Amino acid sequence: MFGLPLADLIWLALALLGAGIVTGLLAGLFGVGGGIVIVPVLYQVFGLLGVPESLRMHLCVGTSLAIIIPTSISSFRTHLSKGKVLMDVLKAWTVPVIAGVALGSMIAAYASATVLKSVFVVVALMNATKLLFGRDSWRFGEQLPGKAGLGAFGFTLGLASSLMGIGGGVIANMFLTMFGVSMHSAVATSSGLGVLISIPGFLGYIAAGWSQMAALPPFSLGFVSLLGFVLVAPTSTLLAPYGARLAHSTPKRRLEIAFGIFLIITALRFLWSMFS
Repeated sequence: MFGLPLADLIWLALALLGAGIVTGLLAGLFGVGGGIVIVPVLYQVFGLLGVPESLRMHLCVGTSLAIIIPTSISSFRTHLSKGKVLMDVLKAWTVPVIAGVALGSMIAAYASATVLKSVFVVVALMNATKLLFGRDSWRFGEQLPGKAGLGAFGFTLGLASSLMGIGGGVIANMFLTMFGVSMHSAVATSSGLGVLISIPGFLGYIAAGWSQMAALPPFSLGFVSLLGFVLVAPTSTLLAPYGARLAHSTPKRRLEIAFGIFLIITALRFLWSMFS
């Protein structure tokens, strides 16, 4: 079921390495863990490997969470050195974010692929709309909410991110900027979320997919492909600091437009797969 000629395996390996390069650059540039890039790529790769449609999205999400562990750590360390990370906000999010990730991992054990794709599409399109058509005058408020408000958002953020296989940056960036936080500070703070989300999410998806091991490709650990991790994680980690440095020298509007367009393309790809 999962056998491929050597030439095809080589091309798949090159595709994963290329995806790692793009993932790392975008992770640093936009303060995201890279999952929103790698999940669609893995979806195509695992399709070629013959992974059942009912499990393919789950494997993509779990593998993505594993991949963004080192990428997020690398990106966060670079942003932290620039002094833009809002540590008080990150601390307030820690416990509720991890609780949300834990719940999302449990849901993933029973949710259909359509559920995971739908969450991905909705969040991507919401962010794209804000980035491309939003104005600086759009605000939820003039200052960030208190501890209770941040905690409630953190739980929702962790839940959605664990169902999407992302580090939470695309959601947190929108939230923070809508409360007047600068784009560069939002990106820097969001980079720290990848660490909080990816590690418990990785462990949760191993557990969630443990009973499905017989239907998954070789070198899978639950809903985590070790092959995907080994090929993508090193290159994405290596490139993340370069993307982070570029973010601090790129005009805000250019960052917003580029990321918004990318999110629309990603959302359309999953919509197509849901209805084709």
